[in-house]
Amino acid sequence: MASGTSGKASDYYTVLGVNRTASEKEIRAAYRRLARKWHPDVNPGNPEAEEQFKRINAAHEVLSDPDKRRKYDQYGDQWMHADQIEEMRRRQGAAGFGGRGGPGGPGDAYQFTTDDVDLNDLFGGAAGARGGGGIFDSLFRRASGRQRGQDAEAAVRISLEEAYAGTRRTIEVRAGEEPCRVCGGTGQIANATCHVCRGTGVAAPLRRVEVNVPAGVRDGQRIRLGGQGAPGANGGASGDLYLRVSVNSHPRFERRGDDLYADVDVPVADAALGGEAKVPTLKGKTLALKVPPGTQGGKVFRLSGQGMPISGRGSGFGDLYATARLVLPDPMTDEQRRLFEKLRASSNGSSGSNGSSGSNEDAGQSADRPAESAESEATR
Repeated sequence: MASGTSGKASDYYTVLGVNRTASEKEIRAAYRRLARKWHPDVNPGNPEAEEQFKRINAAHEVLSDPDKRRKYDQYGDQWMHADQIEEMRRRQGAAGFGGRGGPGGPGDAYQFTTDDVDLNDLFGGAAGARGGGGIFDSLFRRASGRQRGQDAEAAVRISLEEAYAGTRRTIEVRAGEEPCRVCGGTGQIANATCHVCRGTGVAAPLRRVEVNVPAGVRDGQRIRLGGQGAPGANGGASGDLYLRVSVNSHPRFERRGDDLYADVDVPVADAALGGEAKVPTLKGKTLALKVPPGTQGGKVFRLSGQGMPISGRGSGFGDLYATARLVLPDPMTDEQRRLFEKLRASSNGSSGSNGSSGSNEDAGQSADRPAESAESEATR
């Protein structure tokens, strides 16, 4: 697997070591394997491993999302500007709509379809309810001399820890858009990427905007920041800024809605006789989970209120579901090996017993009870 070179974007498929035809399952499996290998916790003090882990996360973020993957396959490292490029091409084609001299040459007219145009974009918002930003709305505003500024869109990528606590980002957005004068809005010059607009087809000054990303934000969520888009003309209102948030996958926690899922190592002796297991949380605390005697591998414990913040519905948190994963001593001492041999001999002598069936039946009923003690017994 290539690690990428400085100053040049790595091919995401190469970073994950998969083919361009790889399925979502293959991409997910490759990411998890590489994340475990290159995670900073596994490679403390190794800047190369940290950089590689960032590349792996960036590749997985794009290739695991069908829409982002489609854009990446079509536009490469300019995939984040795909919407702008496609919109500019539609506008250039629209110049020939209903007349001669369209995009296909003299006499060809541009044909609009519902796949090409969103009616909300045409009329500006919900059928023109707030009167902003649409093509028809812009025409009417030009007639009256006052024009609303264009909306802008920016992407931001954050970690799961930042999604849990909320964070701030300083991003660069374009203060308005116009076709690039060097390449004529095509994004290319002599089949090479335009150096002025960097392949986007649009050129406009950039400005820095500091934005708040709220706690509990979800992957793919779109946040509207009113009045942070391009300034209006002739006294018109500024457009809005839409922030599209991508949340990186986490090597330990899996997020499902507002809940978190994680595996928890339980020594086999503690599983058999009862004990405690350490459960990390995104709060930065480690909880002590009481493990009842006879715990089977795969048993799930619910830790109430230890999941993600519930965004948009007032206060509250989701839950954390900890799955017991039985682990053997590693390395195993001679004394431990002798004890396991005695256990095996004893088990072979009483193979007719059915002691394991009762534990399986009780697992679902008792899942909540250990969680109550876990929440109140944080060790740090």
